[in-house]
Amino acid sequence: MAAIINTELTNRAMDKARKKIVPFIILMYILAFLDRANIGFAKQAFQVDTGISDAAFALGAGIFFLGYAVFEVPSNIIMHHVGARAWLARIMITWGLISAGFAWVTTETQFLSLRVLLGIAEAGFMPGIVYYLTYWFTERSRSSVMGLFWLGPPLAFIFGSPLSGLLLDMHGVLGFNGWQWMFLVEGLLAAVVGVWAYWYLVDKPKDAKWLSEDEKNSLQAELEAENAGKSQAQIGALKVLGNPKVWYLAAICFMIQVSNYGLNFYLPTHVAGLLGKKVGLMVGLVSAIPWICALAATVLLPRYSDKTGKRGTLAAAIIGAAGVGFIVSATGNPILGILALCVVACGNLACQPVFWTLPSRFLSGVAAASGIAFINSIGNLGGFLAPNLRVWAEQTFHSSSAGLYAIAVSGFLAAALLLFSIPLGIGSNSKAAADASK
Repeated sequence: MAAIINTELTNRAMDKARKKIVPFIILMYILAFLDRANIGFAKQAFQVDTGISDAAFALGAGIFFLGYAVFEVPSNIIMHHVGARAWLARIMITWGLISAGFAWVTTETQFLSLRVLLGIAEAGFMPGIVYYLTYWFTERSRSSVMGLFWLGPPLAFIFGSPLSGLLLDMHGVLGFNGWQWMFLVEGLLAAVVGVWAYWYLVDKPKDAKWLSEDEKNSLQAELEAENAGKSQAQIGALKVLGNPKVWYLAAICFMIQVSNYGLNFYLPTHVAGLLGKKVGLMVGLVSAIPWICALAATVLLPRYSDKTGKRGTLAAAIIGAAGVGFIVSATGNPILGILALCVVACGNLACQPVFWTLPSRFLSGVAAASGIAFINSIGNLGGFLAPNLRVWAEQTFHSSSAGLYAIAVSGFLAAALLLFSIPLGIGSNSKAAADASK
């Protein structure tokens, strides 16, 4: 006998999942983002102590995404088969230990090798979480939940920026440099939470002891009804990679990530330049301000997206604003510069949870696991391009502003692609989603 959809029971199940699962995956993403981007804080002292050049540092910042991109799809397919609990725990433990290993880097070769290994270790984490959430939340509430998950990056900078600054100020304690303390402490934190994840997470609603049978059945029935109407629901893991819609979304994701990492890797040094100070606790505290603004935007704008059903147009407006913010942040006025960086942080972060509702509107099952991972893998190559593009522009035009202008273009291109996705039927607004949320 087929289960009956009861909206009240489904909403109750999703509310429980939101309270039980979402805070933990936010914690996981905080540590993931901190270990990925903390080299921005270590940059000055790290280069002085190791002799690593600006070009090698930029290459290392970006090369992370090469290994990450190659292993994204295999990682998500494996997770589809072995379950999120075991696979996400494996990802966190390995990346945490590798991140801690940066404390002993002394050469460019070691630095570049560990950045590649870090990318391989973390591959599949973010798309794995995006795919994992499709097991627990229906399309009508997914943007809001994605928005909560994307609190990880701003929270990583709000709490991680002062933490990283404080650890950098521990220079000389027990014979370690400050940057060594930063890598060691933040990496081991991720590994510990990875062990915890294995015991805490639940693979699917049917395994959740904290849901009643009626709640499980109603939620599963609504999710199955949604998936039955998706055109690519039954396509295999590899065949879906030839879908033009998947490639189009990958191109959008690429441009978003160029904008995203154009800020993340250089925010501390940018703030230090605006303030005329070296990177430390003070710069760490000020660097947290844009992420506090992003925190509010990442909660409110995806919620607005669910309420109105707006997807493509809203995401385009948000990421376009980030492009404008990059241009304005080239000013020498510290107050105006910080305000512009707040706009950039809001645009880069709040755009992403809205964007990531688009693939699951036509993909499900193993096709969703593969397609989401592929979109993210291509997108994250933007993380490889961003630091190298910025250095190239600055050196070519002999201006630090040129790097900011080059990154700003990626935000404008992402906005244009999102707007064009609407007539293509990829990023169209959803009236049904808006009605269901009322």
